[in-house]
Amino acid sequence: MSKPIILDLCGGTGAWSQPYRDAGYDVRLVTLPDDVRYYKPPRRVHGVLAAPPCTDFASSGTRWWKAKDKEKGLLEGLSIVAACLRVIEDTKPKWWALENPVGRLPRYIGKWRYTFQPFDYGDPWTKRTCIWGEHTIPTKTPVAPVGTWQGSHAAGKPLGIVDHPLLLLEEGAVFLPPDWIHKLGPSADRAEKRSITSPGFARAFFEANP
Repeated sequence: MSKPIILDLCGGTGAWSQPYRDAGYDVRLVTLPDDVRYYKPPRRVHGVLAAPPCTDFASSGTRWWKAKDKEKGLLEGLSIVAACLRVIEDTKPKWWALENPVGRLPRYIGKWRYTFQPFDYGDPWTKRTCIWGEHTIPTKTPVAPVGTWQGSHAAGKPLGIVDHPLLLLEEGAVFLPPDWIHKLGPSADRAEKRSITSPGFARAFFEANP
């Protein structure tokens, strides 16, 4: 018996589709260097996850919109969004979802269905994200947005308030405050880190949409 096919469009690290992969689904990750605009989807697709790049849409980049629009950045971004929606229309999956941070994408594809914060699904940080689509909305299991520890000896560390974006501790453990995503410094993988789907939401989405 063939496994249900899940398309993860512009999925980056594949964090959103990871629960499906772990459960044995046939997950097809379509991300760079592959271009979703030229992707020919298979038949009988069970579900589609789409996370088109937010570079030209996120409100965090408002001050650069005018310059990007002159360089046709908006048209580039919209062409990718349109490609994701085309795949969804062509495959007619059982369910589908498209995500993007708060920004100007609703001007072009309509208002989102709902928004969430990572802390709504057990991950104690903030990054308001908009979701479009036809699927069962995952039940929220909120926690306080107090931040999180990350590192080789991070488990069991008490949470607290710090004055700096990153507080380095012994053994490489790092405290990440609630808004750590918004304070990431320049790096080659900054955009990738900012775009990773929170694992709590990914698990909840999978449980609500098997």
